[in-house]
Amino acid sequence: MEEKDTCCFTGHRPSKLPWGTREEDPRCVALKGRIAAALEEEYAAGVRHFISGMARGADLYFAEAVLALKERRPDVLLECARPCESQADRWPEEERARYQSILDRCDYETLVQHRYDRFCMMRRNRYMVDRSARLLAVYDGEPKGGTAQTLAYALRKGLHVTILELE
Repeated sequence: MEEKDTCCFTGHRPSKLPWGTREEDPRCVALKGRIAAALEEEYAAGVRHFISGMARGADLYFAEAVLALKERRPDVLLECARPCESQADRWPEEERARYQSILDRCDYETLVQHRYDRFCMMRRNRYMVDRSARLLAVYDGEPKGGTAQTLAYALRKGLHVTILELE
């Protein structure tokens, strides 16, 4: 896949989402609908390769939405970019199972580095942006944190950015 065919994703973890882990909340359901619609728009624009950083929260919503799109559009590829081998080790059991299920169904997996260090998430985010022409973001406007840093990096690199705001 070429960079121009690739879209990566950045978004908030449950601690920054107004509904936390309650995905049945109507605001979460609505966000998942906006993610699915945005993926259809990316597909219509020629994107076939999608990269998820596989963090809890919005990253997993995105990865699952790409897998759903893939059922309708078999030429879609999902790449799961993991920052380190231990990414999900301390997550709740249900979230680890969800994570593994996505990995089992993705087209390929990229391990950015083996061991955790304080820069591995940033390296993962830059890996995704450096290989993409487009970025989808679930972003609340907070100027601090990984989502803000990834968004700023993507804008500096000239990616086409779509922000899906939290409601």
